[in-house]
Amino acid sequence: MSLFATKPLDLILRDSEGESLKRSLGAGQLVALGIGAIIGAGLFSLTGLAAAQNAGPAVVLSFILAAVGCAFAGLCYSEFATMIPIAGSAYTYSYATMGELMAWIIGWDLVLEYAVGASTVAVSWSGYVISLLKDFGINFPPELAASPLEPVTLPGSTTVIHGVINLPALFIVVLVSGILILGIQESAQANTVIVILKISVAILFVIMGWAYINTKNYTPFVPPNTGTFGEFGWSGVLRGAGKVFFAFIGFDAVSTAAQEAKKPQRDMPIGIVGSLVLCTLLYVVFSHVLTGIVNYRDLNVSAPVAVAVDRTPYMFFRPAVKLAIILGFTSVILVMLLGQSRVFFSMSRDRLLPKVFSDVHPKFRTPWRSNLLFMVFTGLFGAFAPLSVLGDMTSIGTLFAFVLVCIGIIVMRRTHPDRHRPFRTPFVPLIPLLGIAFNLFLMFGLGLSNWIRLFGWMAVGLILYFNYGRKRSITAG
Repeated sequence: MSLFATKPLDLILRDSEGESLKRSLGAGQLVALGIGAIIGAGLFSLTGLAAAQNAGPAVVLSFILAAVGCAFAGLCYSEFATMIPIAGSAYTYSYATMGELMAWIIGWDLVLEYAVGASTVAVSWSGYVISLLKDFGINFPPELAASPLEPVTLPGSTTVIHGVINLPALFIVVLVSGILILGIQESAQANTVIVILKISVAILFVIMGWAYINTKNYTPFVPPNTGTFGEFGWSGVLRGAGKVFFAFIGFDAVSTAAQEAKKPQRDMPIGIVGSLVLCTLLYVVFSHVLTGIVNYRDLNVSAPVAVAVDRTPYMFFRPAVKLAIILGFTSVILVMLLGQSRVFFSMSRDRLLPKVFSDVHPKFRTPWRSNLLFMVFTGLFGAFAPLSVLGDMTSIGTLFAFVLVCIGIIVMRRTHPDRHRPFRTPFVPLIPLLGIAFNLFLMFGLGLSNWIRLFGWMAVGLILYFNYGRKRSITAG
């Protein structure tokens, strides 16, 4: 068996016609699905940190830079999603173009984006829930909302203890997993409601905050570099783009729901590109208002939007901001867990993973056992792991996936030139090459330590592949 044996497109499409998932999503729900994954931690947390530590008011340029890299990849994703309208995202595309080994690498890489990312966001969700409860006079025991490896300062004292378990993080993972098990249509409906609420709060912040912008906060727009790469200056804009890239993660998750779209050839490009464009516009305006109300030096906090609200007379708006953050995190967790289960659904169907990951519930038509397994994995990780460098790990893993998808378009145009393409990536190979270069550039901006973590994660995945998947896959006979 060759490590580079590809799975024929006809076989991929035929497999999807058997025990298929329920097709129930329209273009509007796909756009909402993408927005649900994108708007969350990035908009309400990372904007302030990137401004304070890296780019200053030029964080708006960091968002544009990150969006350009996503746009190139998004155009490539759209072509693949219409040619191969089934679950699996970049994993399926890689299998069809670059072979089984590369497909495994990208599938394993997506665990960083979805499962690890969901755990990370669950921990952040917990922190904001505790803060919101405190605003209403409810003091949740801090040791029950923190990892055993995370120090906690007791309220009203200087005593520092270690947490026992992060119960709120575990709770939200279990709740979201239960919604996903009930069905994709129910999940999409719940997500659409959340998207409307959190976007409304974000737009209201822009409208109400515009009158309180102090233009002096925009000077200097690009603060001078401190002498260290990534600390302000144009290298800071680049490092900021790598940091806020986490804010764009999710638009590619739309492609994992291709097998559940009503008209994938028409709706997938709308869902992918539409969610990316809308979120980019909101990010740029939102960050412009945020850095106009508050000097970038004062935004080095976990809740920068709350700091901005404090500079306005709208103190009543602060709980609403926290609620929007919580809702945003909730929808991010939902879409990340949805994407992870669908990727492993495809890998299991190809026998690279045990069959349990592709078992479909007879009533709900969802990969419920896969959802349960990831509920346990992600829930335990959120309950006991501290919030550390996982955001950057998620970003570099996603950027790597984008690079491979862009390569796949070039390969596909050579190996399947006559294949029907309802949507064609324009200016091939220029657009894919720009996508490859741009996303590698953003990966470079994340620093050596994240490259080392990425290679370490890949090493673990290769050990699993050579000891299990390679011997049992569909190409093994």
